Formats: sequence, structure tokens, C-alpha cells
Amino acid sequence: MATTGTGTTPSEYIVHHLQHFQSVKQGFIVDFSVLNYDTIFFSVLSGLITIFLLSLAARKATAGVPGRLQGFVEMLVEMVENQSKSIVHGNREFIAPLALTVFVWVVVMNSFDFLPVDLLPKIWEHVGTALGVVHDPHHAYLRVVATADLNGTLGMSLGVLCLMLYYSVKIKGAGGFVHELFCAPFGSNPLLWLPNFLLNLIEFAAKTVSLGMRLFGNMYAGELVFMLIALLGSAAALSMGGAFAFLGHVIAGSIWAIFHILIVLLQGFIFMMLTLIYIGQAHTAH
Repeated sequence: MATTGTGTTPSEYIVHHLQHFQSVKQGFIVDFSVLNYDTIFFSVLSGLITIFLLSLAARKATAGVPGRLQGFVEMLVEMVENQSKSIVHGNREFIAPLALTVFVWVVVMNSFDFLPVDLLPKIWEHVGTALGVVHDPHHAYLRVVATADLNGTLGMSLGVLCLMLYYSVKIKGAGGFVHELFCAPFGSNPLLWLPNFLLNLIEFAAKTVSLGMRLFGNMYAGELVFMLIALLGSAAALSMGGAFAFLGHVIAGSIWAIFHILIVLLQGFIFMMLTLIYIGQAHTAH
């Protein structure tokens, strides 16, 4: 099997880049004792970048001719406000800013996919070794796209589930929410209470899982494509030589990156819209 030029096979290269910097090695498919430090770090970093960008635009806001950042943020605010107004029929003082924050946060997390595949892992290889955190440079694992980790996206979708439950109780009252759980959609006949309850539980679970899986699946696939393009450039360099292989690698990577911009923005928009839709449904009765 061909190597990547670093002594590893393509399979070993991909497997290496799909490993997380973890607290302990995962032993089971579901293991709550494992912490993916890289996902936590880059999701928090993306959140701080989001806060910085939005606060910067707010501080520089002017009633005169807006700058580029202010104009861009105002466009986002107007877009989110229009969407929230058409979906959520109630008080949106918290919901509209939440949707804006979710959109920008997801887009920032997705945008880490545009960095060269080996850039931050290579930096971490040297930094982690110097700090004593990484004992073997060949096992310096780091994944920078938090949304390409199912743990991260399901954590976000669980947050949306909590908001759904919160607004269901806030808008309908505890009694109204419980009544809806057991009496919708088939009716209030006591014989239908259990089927109604099970169906509503399945609905909440399906919304939560699908919300997290959709974002994860798209970003994970995009991450794999960038790895394959990196391997393509390495293989071409070995077989054809320097300049031509580098040019082909840059062209292929640029084409996919341009297309991936649409995916990054679209996935942020879809996650925001589904968040609004689910919260909007919590405002309405069956």
C-alpha cells in the first residue's frame, strides 16, 4: 500500500486524524467517563470568538453609515428576526438573540474545517510534547472541528431539548404540558394515555437525535473529504513530483473549500432554523 510520505499508510493517516485528544481511551460506543478535550476546547474557543465578534459589532455600532462588520451583523440580525417572527408566536426577547448566537457559533465551529488538515495537529504535536501532555509525538491527537464530533452536536441538541421543555412548561403551564403529553395527539381517553405518552417521548427523542446527527454527519463527511484531498496531494507528490502535484493539490483543495463554504453556512442556518421551529412548536398546543 502506498504511503503518505511520512511513513504512514493512507488508512493510518486518516485513523490518526480521527482520534480525539481524550481524558481516557474510549472502551465502549457509549462511555460517559471519556472527555474529548479538543471538542471542549474548540467549542469554547468558538463561543468566545462569537461573543467577541458580536460585541465588537455592538460597540462600533453607529447611526451613520455602518462599517462592513456592522452592516454584516445588521443583515444577520434582520434575517434572524424575520425568521423568528414568522416561526415563534410569542415573546422573542430571548429567542431571537439565541438564534443569532447559535447561527454564528455553529458557523465559527464549522469554519475550523478550512484550516489545513495537518496545521494545528502538527503545532499541538510540538506544544503538547513540550508541555509534557503528549509523551509520544506519533500519538499527538487533535481534532479541531467540534461539530464533527457527535458528542459536541448531541450536546448542543440536548440544550435545544431543554429549551423545548422549558418553553412548553412556561407557555402551557405544568398542568397543560402534562395534559398534552398524555392526551395528544389521539385524545384524552384513558386507554390512549400510554400510546400518547410514548409517541411524545419518541418525538422529543427523534428531534434531539436528528438535530445533532444532521450537523455531525455533514461536517464529519466534509472533514473526511479534506483528508482525502490531503492524501491526494501527497500521493501525487510521490508519483509525479513537486510543482505539478502541488498545483493539483491546491486546485482540488480550493474547489472543495469554496463548495464547503456553502455547507458551513447552510448547516449553521439549518441548525438555527430547527432550533426556532422546535421552540416555536413548544409555544403551540396540539
